[in-house]
Amino acid sequence: MTERVGVNRAALLGAGILGFAGVTAAAASSHVGSDPRMLDAVATICLAHAPALLALALLAPRHVVLRVAALLLFAGAALFSADVGLRALGYGRLFFMAAPAGGVVMLAGWLAVALSAVTMRRPADGTSG
Repeated sequence: MTERVGVNRAALLGAGILGFAGVTAAAASSHVGSDPRMLDAVATICLAHAPALLALALLAPRHVVLRVAALLLFAGAALFSADVGLRALGYGRLFFMAAPAGGVVMLAGWLAVALSAVTMRRPADGTSG
């Protein structure tokens, strides 16, 4: 008997995008840009949030709060990383206050993850979760 495992495909896609961007930024930090620390920051944010999104994609694909958390984490990481990455490569800002806005959105995403602990229902079979 095969069980169909639920997956939040949007979070899975986000995990792949952030993972790719993180590895790219890590490699680029040693080859391009005037300040490699900026691309290191991009790599750190992307590579920290990619596995978090992967876990959220698999953990509770139908849990609304976790879906919102995944969206916020991806949007915040993408916004922050795009702004810092563009500045590191000499292209200027994405828009005024983009990186701080991305940081605030990531914080909201992590608060949503915490909130899910009190909003998630236990499985009907009585197992922990």
